[in-house]
Amino acid sequence: MTASTDIRVARVYDPPRPEDGTRVLVDRLWPRGVKKADAALDDWCRDVAPSNELRTWYGHVPERFAEFADRYRAELADPPRADALASLRDTCRTGTVTLLTATKVLETSHATVLAEVLST
Repeated sequence: MTASTDIRVARVYDPPRPEDGTRVLVDRLWPRGVKKADAALDDWCRDVAPSNELRTWYGHVPERFAEFADRYRAELADPPRADALASLRDTCRTGTVTLLTATKVLETSHATVLAEVLST
C-alpha cells in the first residue's frame, strides 16, 4: 500500500458520504432492513468476513476482542479469504475505500481489524 491509501470503516446503516470513495460491505450476511439500492455499495466482499464459528465465539464481548483479532487475522490467511483479501487490497490501491459493516461498535469489529490488515 502507498502512504496515500485511505481505508475507512463505517456502519452500512449510515448514509453514504461523498468522501467514502469505494464502498465495500465486508459482512458475510446482508444487513437487516437495508435495501440493496439504498446501501450504495460498489462491492460486497463476503469472503473476508470472519467464520461463523469465530463470530459466534466472539459475540462482541469486549474482553475477547484482542484474541478475536488474532484469530481473525489467522483466518484471513486461509483460502478463499486470502484471495478475497488480495482482491480487496487491489481495490485499496485505487483510492479511498470505506469498509461497511452492520456491527454497532466499530472499534471492536472485524471491519476495524480488516482495515488495519489492509493498511500494512
